[in-house]
Amino acid sequence: MPTSETRELLRNRPFLVLLAARTLSMLGMAFAPVALAFGILDLPGADAGTLSLVLAAQLVPTVLFMLIGGVVADRYPRRGVLQTGIWLEAVGFGGIGAMLLTGFAPLWLICTSAAVAGLAGAMVYPALTGIIPDLVPAEQRQPANSWLAMGAAAARLGGLVAGGATVVWLGGGWAMIASGAIFAVAGVLLLGVPKVEGHLADSDTHPLRQLVEGWGEFTSRQWLWVVVAQWSILVMVLQAAQGVLGPVYAKAQLGGPAAWTAILAGEAVGAIAGVTLSLLWKPSRPIFVGTLATLSAGLPPVLMGLDAPLWALIGSMALLGVCFELFGVLWLTTMQAEVPPESLSRVASYDALGSLMLGPLGLVLAGPAILAFGVNAALIGTGVIMIAVTLAALCAPEVRSLRARPVVREPSVLLTAAEEATEAL
Repeated sequence: MPTSETRELLRNRPFLVLLAARTLSMLGMAFAPVALAFGILDLPGADAGTLSLVLAAQLVPTVLFMLIGGVVADRYPRRGVLQTGIWLEAVGFGGIGAMLLTGFAPLWLICTSAAVAGLAGAMVYPALTGIIPDLVPAEQRQPANSWLAMGAAAARLGGLVAGGATVVWLGGGWAMIASGAIFAVAGVLLLGVPKVEGHLADSDTHPLRQLVEGWGEFTSRQWLWVVVAQWSILVMVLQAAQGVLGPVYAKAQLGGPAAWTAILAGEAVGAIAGVTLSLLWKPSRPIFVGTLATLSAGLPPVLMGLDAPLWALIGSMALLGVCFELFGVLWLTTMQAEVPPESLSRVASYDALGSLMLGPLGLVLAGPAILAFGVNAALIGTGVIMIAVTLAALCAPEVRSLRARPVVREPSVLLTAAEEATEAL
């Protein structure tokens, strides 16, 4: 039975349009992992090092431009920032698909298209995090984050199945073309979200000054920077394990893209369960619960390195999906409660920058790690690192003790303005 907050949320037309566009964009994103990995590996002369380079080219612009994306999303209407990012993803992924189909696929051009898609990520995450308080009152934000995550999880599951089937039957090129087209449609759909000014920073303040202010908000909260530091290491080894080591292992030991698609689909199924849990449970210590849940990250690569059966790998990824989605909803809701809304996109950009900045290193090191230790030992090593860094984060007092703020129902002038603008469309 839906809660009263959920029922009210589902009557919020601007949020529903955002939910539809976000879900569609995540469907496009779900086509990419299998299509990109096996599309690149099937190119003449390509190997794990080639895949590492392309994935790093996608991630590096995300890291380099994340802080700029946060400033832009705090200064300008976030719908436009979000829409621009989604259309850049359409261009980047669609361009890679065209190259794979035509056979004209020089590595530098593939990396350039991947970089365009990566630049989009620097705009999307800060804008999406900041737009929720613009459209949704405080008492509805955890359900709002849960529904966005639910749409993303369902889209990942459907996209992985459809994308994996497309790769097997038609090849990676067509799957990447489909990904780009879906992103383009999602960008058009966002036109239905009104341009609400919302909680924006003073546009007269110099952007560098705003960066400094955002850094102050970020560093003043121990729970925030400690967990971001944890995720910096976590994402580095996750990128290595899921971006390179896993596909290479699947191609050598499990038969190729069908098995890897099944493993990733296990995570997507678990994600739906994790989001459902977040709709029903509001723990009093959300950061402690969420961080504890991320211990699950180490299980899949360890099991893969030990040559566990496919069903065990799928099950471990399902558990990871449950835990990561629960963490994600609790994390976003806590940030939206603790950080002033006019600074939220900048703080989100520091969060994303810190979490992603070592990701390219993980991708670059994955290929040499295979050569030095073998793929199985490298997978086990990533799992051990994930568990160790999570236990270290749990030692921080604020991570263990921060309590959820009591939610007071409040009238939302911004929501009313958004609804009136939508009526006028």
